[in-house]
Amino acid sequence: MPDVLSQSEIDALLSALSSGELQPDELSKDEEKQKVKLYDFRSPQKFSKDHIRTLELIHDNYGRIISNYLTAQVRTNVKVKIESIEQVTYEEFIHSISNPTILTIFKMPPLSGSILFETNPEFVYKVIDILLGGSGAGKYTTREFTDIDKNIIMKINQGLIDNLKLAWSDVIDVEPEIEGLETNPALNQTLAPHEPVALITFSVELGDSSSYINICIPYLSIEKVLDKLVVQYWYQENDEDIVSDSREKLKQRLNVVEVTMEATLGITDVTVDDFLKLSIGDVISLDNKCSDPVSISIDGNVHYVGKPGVIGKNMAVQILDIIDKDVENYE
Repeated sequence: MPDVLSQSEIDALLSALSSGELQPDELSKDEEKQKVKLYDFRSPQKFSKDHIRTLELIHDNYGRIISNYLTAQVRTNVKVKIESIEQVTYEEFIHSISNPTILTIFKMPPLSGSILFETNPEFVYKVIDILLGGSGAGKYTTREFTDIDKNIIMKINQGLIDNLKLAWSDVIDVEPEIEGLETNPALNQTLAPHEPVALITFSVELGDSSSYINICIPYLSIEKVLDKLVVQYWYQENDEDIVSDSREKLKQRLNVVEVTMEATLGITDVTVDDFLKLSIGDVISLDNKCSDPVSISIDGNVHYVGKPGVIGKNMAVQILDIIDKDVENYE
C-alpha cells in the first residue's frame, strides 16, 4: 500500500469498508511490519564496529603467535585461531565459563584496570598431561585443580600473556603483568555485573580434540586508548616514516615555487591632478603610522603582518605574525 493515498482511493476504501466488501483485519495483512531491533539500556553498545575490527586484527595475529609458542612448549602441533569477538556484560562472561577453570588476572599498562585470561579445563588437563610425559589423548573428568596443576599452567599462561606485548605492538606498547589466578570465576569480583566487556574467544586444536581460550577486556581498560583502536589510525601510525618522508619531499618541491610577495605600507587617496603634478621629493601621507605594522601579501592574498626596515642598502620587511586563513577580519 502506498504511503500517501489520493482522495479517490480514500473514498473507494471507505466505501468498501462500509459495504462490507473489505474487512478491517485484511488491511493489517497488507501492511509490512516494521522490524524493530531490541536495545538493552542496561548494557549499551560501547564498542563500535571499528573498535571490534581492530581488536579482531590484533588478536588474529595473536592467535598465530601463541600457536608457535604452544607448539614449542608441548612438542605437538597446535593450531590457535580466533573464533569470535563480541561485546557482552561481565555477568554473561562469568556465567558462560565452567567452574572450576583457570582464570588468570593480569594488568597491561598503559591500559587501566584488570584483564581476564581464561583457559578451558580441557585445555589445561591436556597441556599438563603432555608436559608430565603423557600423550594428551585421554579423557578427563572435572576435578579441582591441585597446587601442582596451578604452578604448571601458570608458567604456560605467563608465556601466553607475555606474547600479548608482541601482538599489541603495532597499536600501542603494553607491559603485561600477572596479578593472580582464580579457579572459581564466581569469586572474582573485579567488575560490576553489567559492565560491558569485549569477549575474544579462541579455538585451540591440540591433537584430535578442540578446546577454548577466552580473553575478557573490560571497556574501562581501553577507554583511554579508544582513539588508537581505529584501523585508519593504526595504519597511519605504521606509515609514520613514509608520511614524514613525503612531507619533506613536498617541502623541498614547494621551496622552488616562485610567488609574488608585496608589503603594503599604507593607503591614501590622490586626485588625478595631484598625481600628474607629483615630482621627486614630494611627501604622500598614508593612513598608517610609521610605527604601525604593514600587511604582507602572497600572490595578492594577505598572509602576514610585518615591520619595514633595511638590511644593508636593501629595503626589507620583518614578519611579525601569521594571519589565520580562516579569519576574515584580522585585528
